[in-house]
This record gives sequence, structure tokens and C-alpha cells, in this order.
Amino acid sequence: MALRTIREYGDEVLERRCKEVKEVTPRIRELVEDMLETMYDANGVGLAAPQVGILKRIVVIDVSPEADDPIVMINPEILETSGEQTGYEGCLSIPGKSGVVTRPNYVKAKAFDLDMKEFVIEGEELLARAICHELDHLDGHMYVEKVEGELVDNEELMQEQESEDEE
Repeated sequence: MALRTIREYGDEVLERRCKEVKEVTPRIRELVEDMLETMYDANGVGLAAPQVGILKRIVVIDVSPEADDPIVMINPEILETSGEQTGYEGCLSIPGKSGVVTRPNYVKAKAFDLDMKEFVIEGEELLARAICHELDHLDGHMYVEKVEGELVDNEELMQEQESEDEE
């Protein structure tokens, strides 16, 4: 396993549509392991292959790292969405910044696991947001395209929340 360099906003690889994975090879397994290690090292909840420079339809998500049960999605597709949630969202490819984005509150998606077995996953709230966010990356889109208002500095946002909590 190895840490990979996370590509940052402005890198053209983040604007490209990814190719479908035809089979899981040892290199794909290594990529997934590296993506997980990179995501955890960066304190992220999700990472898509183009964020580490690989144009493959692969994402990893872990909204509760303490459960040690990361989600690996190969060739994922959203089947159904409903509801709405609006909140701050960030991205490992835009470090230190967040913006308000509206996403579905519920998502149902299908994907393949590392054994190329199809599975269906349903998520609400943070998991729904993470699935939508990461799948956007596979089509060359980033959350900044959906931001309502301006991007804010995460440190300023944390200070605002701390002063609100004190009131």
C-alpha cells in the first residue's frame, strides 16, 4: 500500500469522464488499497480514482471509519434519489475550503465489489451526500459547480460554529 498524490482543483484529469472497469486485476486491487490509505491519511470520507490521477470508475467511501467497514464501488450508478439536504460540503481536491450544496437526502445505487459481484446500497444524509459527490467525480464534475454562494475557509467556518455553540 502507498499514499497517492491527491490531484487538486484545476488539474485537467478531474474534468474528464472515467472509463468502466472491465475486470479486477491485481493493479486495481492495489489502487483500491492505496485509495483507502490516501483517503484515511487525508481525513476524508470519500475518494474517487480520478482524484489520484486514474481515470477508472472506482470510488471508496467510509463515513464512519471507527466501524472499519469501507465501501468500495466499482462502476457505480445511482438508481434512485429522494428528498433534499442542504449543507456544507468539502473535497480533498480543494483542501481547506467548503461550500453549501443541496443534494438528495436518500440515494440508492448499484455497483460492483472487488470480486465483481453486483450489490445495491442505500444511504441517507452523509452517506447519500458522499455517494453523489464521489460519483460526480467519475463524470468529471466537482462540487464547486453546485455551490450556493461562495466557498468559505474551513478554519473560519469552524470558528463560526464554535462561537454559535458557546451562545
